[in-house]
Amino acid sequence: MKPFTDYTPDDFRALVSTNLAGFIYITQLAVKQMLSQKSGGSIVTISAALADNPIAGVTASIPMITKGGLNAVLRSLAIEYAKEHIRFNAVAPGVVDSPLHAEDPEDSLKTLSPMGTISSVEDIARAVVYLTEAGQITGEVLHVDGGAHVGKW
Repeated sequence: MKPFTDYTPDDFRALVSTNLAGFIYITQLAVKQMLSQKSGGSIVTISAALADNPIAGVTASIPMITKGGLNAVLRSLAIEYAKEHIRFNAVAPGVVDSPLHAEDPEDSLKTLSPMGTISSVEDIARAVVYLTEAGQITGEVLHVDGGAHVGKW
């Protein structure tokens, strides 16, 4: 993450390539397969809690363009493929204990959640499994962020 004005065209292309193009092309293949099988299905993508609720001092505006795009497309796809029983959802993590934050002070990271906690990779995986198995949920963004999406704390 860096300030808005520090992002280069190459930075932006890399984010779009990974977060949007990666989602589009893999999801197209998955949907085509699900349609041919005629038994529905579930697609869960990974978004980010910051896409819906920015935090002052966390400079992630450019990456959140792509994550917010995922939130928008999954809602559209949920409606587009509802009659075929193909569901689209997202998990939106807050801070996750991962190599991405290996150099960040844990105490500082805990301030980004009202619960003062950091999610584990297992927390995110459990949320993905839940959405995959929850047959009546589609078009949903499930925040796994210790309540950060709820508002100011």
